[in-house]
Amino acid sequence: MPVSKNVKLPHLFYGGDYNPEQWPEEVWKDDMRLMNKAGVNMVSVGIFSWAALQPGPDTYDFAWLDRLMDLMAEHGIMADLATATASPPAWMAKLHPESLPVDENGARYAQGSRQHYCPNSKAFRLYGQRLVRKLAERYKEHPALAMWHINNEYACHISQCFCDECSREFRVWLEKRYGTIDELNARWGTNFWSQKYYEWDEIGLPGKTPTYANPGQQLDYKRFMSDSLLDAYLGEQRILKEITPNLPIMTNFMGAFKPLDQFEWAKHIDVITWDSYPEPTAGIPVFAAMQHDLMRSMKGGQPFILMEQVTSQVNWRQHNPLKRPGVMRLWSYQTIAHGGDGVMFFQWRQSGAGAEKFHGAMVTHTGDENSRIYREVEQLGQELKQLDALVDSRVEAKVAIVFDWHNWWALELDSKPSRDVLYLEQIKQYYQALFEHNVGVDFVQPNADLSGYKLVLAPALYMVGPGVAANLESYVTNGGTLLTTFFSGMVDENDRIHLGGYPAPLRKLLGICVEEFDPMIPGQTNGIAVSGSGEYSCSLWADLIRLEGANDRATFTTDFFAGSPAITEHSFGEGKAYYVGTQPEAGFIKQFIGGLLTDLELQAPLMAPAGVELSVRTAASGERYIFALNHNSQAANIGLSEGVFVELISGQSASTSLELAPNGVAILQLQQ
Repeated sequence: MPVSKNVKLPHLFYGGDYNPEQWPEEVWKDDMRLMNKAGVNMVSVGIFSWAALQPGPDTYDFAWLDRLMDLMAEHGIMADLATATASPPAWMAKLHPESLPVDENGARYAQGSRQHYCPNSKAFRLYGQRLVRKLAERYKEHPALAMWHINNEYACHISQCFCDECSREFRVWLEKRYGTIDELNARWGTNFWSQKYYEWDEIGLPGKTPTYANPGQQLDYKRFMSDSLLDAYLGEQRILKEITPNLPIMTNFMGAFKPLDQFEWAKHIDVITWDSYPEPTAGIPVFAAMQHDLMRSMKGGQPFILMEQVTSQVNWRQHNPLKRPGVMRLWSYQTIAHGGDGVMFFQWRQSGAGAEKFHGAMVTHTGDENSRIYREVEQLGQELKQLDALVDSRVEAKVAIVFDWHNWWALELDSKPSRDVLYLEQIKQYYQALFEHNVGVDFVQPNADLSGYKLVLAPALYMVGPGVAANLESYVTNGGTLLTTFFSGMVDENDRIHLGGYPAPLRKLLGICVEEFDPMIPGQTNGIAVSGSGEYSCSLWADLIRLEGANDRATFTTDFFAGSPAITEHSFGEGKAYYVGTQPEAGFIKQFIGGLLTDLELQAPLMAPAGVELSVRTAASGERYIFALNHNSQAANIGLSEGVFVELISGQSASTSLELAPNGVAILQLQQ
């Protein structure tokens, strides 16, 4: 079902995080006027309103929210109504100091900021769920209510807690997972360093230890904290489902955010939403595009909503430069190009006090429509009104990247051959090559059905859990092309080595054996020689590879393994499997990926110069919409295929070629 239909809107969503409790009510009517003028159709309300809604443990004040919701309905603005549990009121910390989280050193956090709760706190859950029930019962029939917003940015500040309640719940979680203490000991390898447990209550949390903690315990603790936060979410979600079964429920993610297993969370979320804040002077926002694709992939390609971005500048970096004119509009369209059905901001009106008073907003401290920022906001809002045809169209992708939060956690635990092997960095370099070739990308879990993809990349697949090797083998056997990289296939789901020669579960598929590996120190490089293509530099890592049926595509040029394979290719069934045993320079990765794309007849939808991003969304009717985004500081010319296109934003026709202004955007539909 289309996301927009779920939330009573046939349009792309446009609006922001609205905090009216920060302003006198005479400002609210002007807010409605400015929202209507800017084309705003939905705002998030109540995210940090717990103290305003519940002055004490047994007292509630909904009168102001009643007036606001009525005012919004009167002006045709829908509410993404929050449960307000993201920031507990001061009275809770006073009455229940045990609800405050504890850090790894045993120090308890103080009230006075936000997200100051332990997810396993009984008091936090009790009072929070009581508030949620009252909100749901009060507003379940309200005409402005479109969607529920539970909490906010889970784990943003408190991703782990080491309090007594968490310690008790961790033991309960472990017993449910493993059944017996003997099974836990086997999975954690506790015969090492005399760590064997005989009773469940001997197990603590992997907090401050003299040296490395048990890796299996560390990994399970990360799983436990993700599950604990999810359970807190589900406690609120179940109430909302009971009272408003037909309304969508969500919480906002933070993109490729390490603490939460978001594929697991997505099973319990109706609409994926996330918050994006690229650094505005860092050039083309490739990482933002990657995260859009990741978020879209959470629910199998269902469109997502960008719940937060900034119009101008944030307040929380060491230095907070301004987005240049046109950049906010360009990046907003990048969201839609990658599968977004909504563009929203933090926040609507720039705060006059508090820690975020210098964070940008749709209405700046001028308080009116005369700022450059508001004019850009209004322009974008009016343009989006013309793009209803895009709602619920889907992004085309025949390439997938394997992404696994458990692999991320395990790969970056301490006591590894190199602390410089970082999961996101390994993913990003291959994503960037695909981005620069303007080829659509999905993200998939290791056990996902891969049959719909011509090319699957699995960088740094350190953890290969049950069924993963068989899934990859089946994919390649049936004609797929797989690429994986160094330090893959090393451990099982408990971070125990796969014995039998690296990478043991993938040796047959890859046709190789990695006899040794050599992590390089910072600044150290090697080279790789590619027949017919010259030499390239490589760094970070070098594998000593023995061929067991594979052919080498590149060899190392220096050190004692000069001449040995660096990159291999193995025919397996009807497909091929590639292994990259080092980190080549970016130019080589782009060229190598380009060769695979050519072999597989995967190409960009149009001809475009560097710095122009292309993407395609396809409607259920078969209509294709080609997005062209010019990230260059100069105009760019795009070659059009045969036929006449209509550009949806301007309504003008184009054929043969199209010129895009700097920061320009075009959405092209082929006329029949």
